[in-house]
Amino acid sequence: MQNKKIVQFSMETIQWFIFLLASSVALPIVVGAIFEMSFSEVAGLMQRTFFIVGLASLLQSIIGHRMPIMEGPAGIWISIFSVMAATGLQNGTSLDGTLQLLETTMIITGVFLFLFGIFKISQYILPIFTPLVTGTFFFLLTVQLSGTFLQGMLGLQGDSAHIQVKEALIATFTFIVVLGLSIFAKGWLSSYSMFLGILFGWIIFIVVEGQAPVIGNVALFALPQVFAFGEPVFDLSAIPIAFITAIILISNVVASVVAVDQTLGNTGGERKKEINRGTTVFGINHGLSGMFSSIANVPLSTSAGFIGLTGQKRKKPFVYASLLLMVIAFFPPIVTYISSIPSPVANAALMASFVQLVGLAIRNVTLVPLDNRRVTIIGIAYLIGMGTMFLPAEVFSELPLLVQNVMSNGLLVGTALVIILEQIWKEK
Repeated sequence: MQNKKIVQFSMETIQWFIFLLASSVALPIVVGAIFEMSFSEVAGLMQRTFFIVGLASLLQSIIGHRMPIMEGPAGIWISIFSVMAATGLQNGTSLDGTLQLLETTMIITGVFLFLFGIFKISQYILPIFTPLVTGTFFFLLTVQLSGTFLQGMLGLQGDSAHIQVKEALIATFTFIVVLGLSIFAKGWLSSYSMFLGILFGWIIFIVVEGQAPVIGNVALFALPQVFAFGEPVFDLSAIPIAFITAIILISNVVASVVAVDQTLGNTGGERKKEINRGTTVFGINHGLSGMFSSIANVPLSTSAGFIGLTGQKRKKPFVYASLLLMVIAFFPPIVTYISSIPSPVANAALMASFVQLVGLAIRNVTLVPLDNRRVTIIGIAYLIGMGTMFLPAEVFSELPLLVQNVMSNGLLVGTALVIILEQIWKEK
């Protein structure tokens, strides 16, 4: 019986670890492409990302909101990285100079978040996030990221402009395995559906492609580098960007805590404390991201999808998985090997977890009967929010940097519209 518990705990830890890893791999590669980094620079960014993701998730689970919610590279920060790179070049700032300014921006954002949490300011934002707002946030999040996941599944990344048939078929198989096991299987097969799906998909990928991951010449042990982008550079423009970003990011904390609370079946009685503690630690994590020249993290709502998909509700395996990811970051050969999980396979597994998040979005939106007021608010937010996602980035290039960062993000635009309309158009 004891051995069975050890095996179960180990499998749950490994599956959480795979989820943490799969959710962390893609965005460092995207940032590397934006800033024209070399392979070694991308590998260093990947190492620092793993370390910060593990540390941030651990801190939140122990002293923050104290829930099994992954802290992962933030999509909003990717848009900020991208916009600041473009505007920096237009203003004569080198890509390296922009990265140094981004270190400062992440640290200042962390200071604002820490103050919002420590002085319990963030709890006053909680009433704004009604079921209509959180449901819209979840739905627009799935819309925004599903395109990225689908492109990854079809092999449409990098220089590839056409569907890669073999990769697409393997990804489809992985998606079906993960989803099929989670729905139709029983016992441990259902609980470890994501782990098994990625494992089978990876093995098939190696067999079909005929090549295993290549480690190359890397140091056996290396500490994550502090200020790898260079010494932080201060600019007054970073302060308003950091302040607005901090306010917007609190919505991620609220949405993720609400989502996981609902998935775990919690009543939400401690939600104000969870939000305040989570925001405080959120600020610390942003400061650490800037210090270690990584991509700032946010609590990922997809954690609720993962928990719903696998049925894993215990926190201890999550804590150990976070520790494991931190330790792995000190060994570059292991980082190189495990980060070689084929992109189509990783994207397919993440896409499967989003099915649960869509269900959570629908349940939130329909929690209260949809009268004419609510339908109109949702319709406006969905149409404009999703429409913004399809606009070219250069549409906003003539606007101030702060406005660009907000208006180019359909998720933020749609969520902000729901919040504003609900506050202005009160129920009778």
